Amino acid sequence: MLSVTRVRTGLEVLLEDPGHIGDRRWAMLANQASVTAELEPARTALRGVLPGSPVRLFAPEHGLDGVEQDMEAVTDRTDPHTGLSVRSLYGVDAATLMPTDEDLDGVEVMLVDLPDIGCRYYTFAATLDAMMAACERSEIELFVLDRPNPMGGLAREGPPVEPGFESFVSRLPTPIRHGLTLGELALLLQRNRYPDLELSVLMCEGWRRTSWWDNTGLPWVPPSPNMPTLDTVAIYPGLCLIEATTLSEGRGTTRPFHLVGAPWVDGHDLVRRLRARSLPGVGFRASVFRPMFGKHCGEVCQGLEIHVSDRDELRPVALGLEVLKAFHDLDPVAFAWRSEPYEFVSDIPALDLLTGSPAARLAIDSGEPLEPLVESWRPYVSAFEASLEGVILYHHAN
Repeated sequence: MLSVTRVRTGLEVLLEDPGHIGDRRWAMLANQASVTAELEPARTALRGVLPGSPVRLFAPEHGLDGVEQDMEAVTDRTDPHTGLSVRSLYGVDAATLMPTDEDLDGVEVMLVDLPDIGCRYYTFAATLDAMMAACERSEIELFVLDRPNPMGGLAREGPPVEPGFESFVSRLPTPIRHGLTLGELALLLQRNRYPDLELSVLMCEGWRRTSWWDNTGLPWVPPSPNMPTLDTVAIYPGLCLIEATTLSEGRGTTRPFHLVGAPWVDGHDLVRRLRARSLPGVGFRASVFRPMFGKHCGEVCQGLEIHVSDRDELRPVALGLEVLKAFHDLDPVAFAWRSEPYEFVSDIPALDLLTGSPAARLAIDSGEPLEPLVESWRPYVSAFEASLEGVILYHHAN
């Protein structure tokens, strides 16, 4: 039976004790998944209890309501529920990813309540990083209203970002799966980049690092349009890598990131190849699907569906690379890497941006086995874990 211990988020802590903010003028970075345990939007709940005046709202990729798709520009607007202006931090170019000094006029304290999923290239943490830089420059105190890491806080996986490969999807100094909450990430970024920023983290109460989201007693609200379930979260750190190819990653279906394919694929052959790898925590089924938007929109694609069988055994980054290799080896001529700009970068291949170096792409193109590459990450992950003293807020018995 699933063990559930009701966790209180940093948002709930602030709602119970608004004295953390007092009567200061505040702004907020949030989206549609920033809700109370009763599913009230954070922005309306806080407006009802904080004595200070709200100045404006900020929204990450996908917008305040989580409507826009991946890499779709979000425009500024007015929030109909609060009447506040909403400044988009995901627009038409890289310059729109950073708040300006004018955006912060009149703000005394910045509240950040973003439901991150624990993956380096999930862009909400990069938006936090940009907001921290702006608040340090403008001498504005920043509060992170912390939330649990949906995948728990123990497992870490993936390589570092090498110099020259930094981007909006490789902005964090962490492994791909980093095992930290957004509050812990903020402390790490403060230590590494923003020592003059006044930062406070309102911790969750009752969360343990062993707990996945469905152990918390909190409702799951998809933080972005293609993150419908916790199983999707579990595979995303690896299956997001499909974005770096011309394969469909299942956007435009009800199973994004679980379905992967293209019109040229022999799904049964592909599944035989992957089953032979005996990858932990997952099963594979040959599948036929038709995406209704995104890559291969309206076309019948063959490929596979990924089923999570043991999320604690699952190693999603290694899984994603093995899936890429299987598609490549199935037909090296038909398989192709993405050629369009990716997250506002046009001169570096998308896979290199996501993985932080050319190593994975070169290994796949050359047909090399992936085990040596995956093993080479271990010293980095160990060194990263050893560097987290003063950053870790939660322990097994919290």
